Amino acid sequence: MLIVGSPVSPYVRKILAILHLKGLDYELDPITPFYGNDEFTKLSPLRRIPVLIDGDLVVNDSTVIAEYLDEAYPDVPVLPTGARARAQSRWIEEYGDSRLCDLCIWELFFPKVVAPHVFKRPPDEDALAKATDSDLPEALDWIEERAPGDGFLFGDGVGIADLAIACPLRNAAIAGWTPDPARWPKTTAWLDRIAALPSFARTVAMEPAILATRADGRRAALENAGVRVAGQSFGTDQPRASIMLR
Repeated sequence: MLIVGSPVSPYVRKILAILHLKGLDYELDPITPFYGNDEFTKLSPLRRIPVLIDGDLVVNDSTVIAEYLDEAYPDVPVLPTGARARAQSRWIEEYGDSRLCDLCIWELFFPKVVAPHVFKRPPDEDALAKATDSDLPEALDWIEERAPGDGFLFGDGVGIADLAIACPLRNAAIAGWTPDPARWPKTTAWLDRIAALPSFARTVAMEPAILATRADGRRAALENAGVRVAGQSFGTDQPRASIMLR
C-alpha cells in the first residue's frame, strides 16, 4: 500500500494515524502538491493529497480513503456503529476537514510556514492576527462545546472524527498557536489524549524530517525515522503555485 503526500498535511496525517492504529503496512511518497509531477496529476486530477494506492486501486480524498480503510480492514474501526453516531462522526470530520483546516492551514500554517519558504512570500501580519485572535477562537468555542470530557468522541477508542480535529490543530501548533487550556479545558485535555496515542505520536515523529530538513534530504531523513519511503516518487524539484491540499 502506498500513500502519496507529505505527513505534515493534516489530511495525510489523518490517514497515517489510521494506518498505524490498524497496524497496516504502507510506503510513503512524501510529496506536497506544490511539487507533484504530471503523473501525480493523473493520480489526483485535483492535485490534492493524500492519494492511496492499494494494488491496482487508486483512492483520492482523505475521507474516502479513511472509509475505504475501515471497510477493507475492519479491525480497529475508526467509524462508530449505528446510523446516528456515524452521521455525527461524518459531520464533525467535515467540520475539521473544511472549516478548521481552512483556518489552521490557509489562514495560519500556509502563510506563516509554507509561503515564506516555498514561494518566498512574507505573511500578512494583520491576516495572521485575525486568524489567531478571532477566527480560531470562534472555532474552538464551537469545538469545546462538543469535546468529550474523557475518552474520545464516540467511546474509548479514537476515531476519524477525533483525528479530523486534532490533525489541523497540530498544524496550528507548528505555526505557533495552541488552544489556551484555561479557555478550552475539555478540548486541550482531549487533544493531549490524542497526542499521547502511539498511532498519532508516530506521525509527529515524522515532522523533523520535513520541517527541519532540506528538500533533497527529506526522504533519507524519513527513512532514518523508521518510515518506509517509496523507491519512486510522483514529485518534482520545482514547485507549482496552483495546488489544493485536500
